[in-house]
Amino acid sequence: MTQYIKSGLPPTAIKAADAKVRATVESILADVEVRGDGAVRELSAKFDKWSPASFRLSQEQIASIMAGLPQQTIADIQFAQAQVRNFAQAQRAALQDIEIETLPGVTLGHKNIPVNSVGCYVPGGRYPMVASAHMSVITAKVAGVKRIIACTPPINGELPAATITAMHLGG
Repeated sequence: MTQYIKSGLPPTAIKAADAKVRATVESILADVEVRGDGAVRELSAKFDKWSPASFRLSQEQIASIMAGLPQQTIADIQFAQAQVRNFAQAQRAALQDIEIETLPGVTLGHKNIPVNSVGCYVPGGRYPMVASAHMSVITAKVAGVKRIIACTPPINGELPAATITAMHLGG
């Protein structure tokens, strides 16, 4: 006979938890909308214990972070990114623009045009998701997006070197 060690929360508890999360997120978004970078800085200090002079890393900072990684880690990131890039290129090649004249003077069709800007969030915390950098940054790059911004939270107040390397090498 099957014995369940864990069970889910009752529907009323799930609903209450969802409402609490919703209220917290709404409060954070409203604060950021009103106070902008000041709110972001305060929230970063509160949740991530991170309050740098600039949230944007310089090329020198990125190079220093990458220099601290083992070469094998960088090679592994490059290998994974090559796989993602190759598949993304094949996907992009499969998307064909079409244009046909259905009647004299009537032309119909569609064209695949990338958006101008993309924001990529790469999860961190206890379980960093380095592959999210590959999947989001590289696919946007292959699609032809001109402006790609990627961000990731610090882990215990430290910059996640492998994640930053993956975001940088991705494009």
